[in-house]
Amino acid sequence: MSRILVVEDEEHLASGLRFNLEAEGYQVEVEETGEAALDRLTAPAPDFDLVILDVMLPGKDGFTVMSELRQAGQFIPTLMLTARGHPDDVLQGFAAGADDYLAKPFELAILIARIRGLLRRREWLRASLDRAATPEPDAFTFGDKSVHFDLLELRVRDQVFPLTLMEGNVLRYLIQHEDRPVSRKAMLEEVWGLHEDTDTRAIDNFIVRLRRYIEQDPTRPRHLLTVRGVGYRFVASPAKDSA
Repeated sequence: MSRILVVEDEEHLASGLRFNLEAEGYQVEVEETGEAALDRLTAPAPDFDLVILDVMLPGKDGFTVMSELRQAGQFIPTLMLTARGHPDDVLQGFAAGADDYLAKPFELAILIARIRGLLRRREWLRASLDRAATPEPDAFTFGDKSVHFDLLELRVRDQVFPLTLMEGNVLRYLIQHEDRPVSRKAMLEEVWGLHEDTDTRAIDNFIVRLRRYIEQDPTRPRHLLTVRGVGYRFVASPAKDSA
């Protein structure tokens, strides 16, 4: 049974989430403040599989909680709930390390679909970690960079960048389609398991973040290229004259 921590200060919404998620077979606990959530999630071996984190919280808001959680080395899949659907707010959530977001008010069926998608990818990660003990780790090397999907790490020369679960999935999908244009719509459907209900600009926010890790000059990318009017294309070995 998957365990979910709901961080929500509105009692009626927190109670509704707990009731509906428990009806779906999940074990649910609730915290009302960001500080209390951080205490639970940064404790030794926190026993949660997913976090549902509201943005508007008393004290530390959801963006701050998300950022501090990632800085503490805790990369549990996190879905942020926000009443502010402006692209700048969404970008701030992804920049802090969120795996997905959902704007209020939302349909319960959409929330459940998002949760199932994140938990499914967590199980894939656990399977990868099991395989990591074998001589064939789940990794991909290009130039002086390597992405270790089993560890959710991107290594660039002497630097190591931890990846969120969703960042790793986005990068994996692009690498699997190396040298081929990939549309934003296809990424939403294949990586998120979502369709028309999600703003495709969410993809752009992930690419911006990944370029900061991978590209020597993010404003002139050589590996994560924009295909105008379509989406993106991953190039493992860019031509020397394209620098």
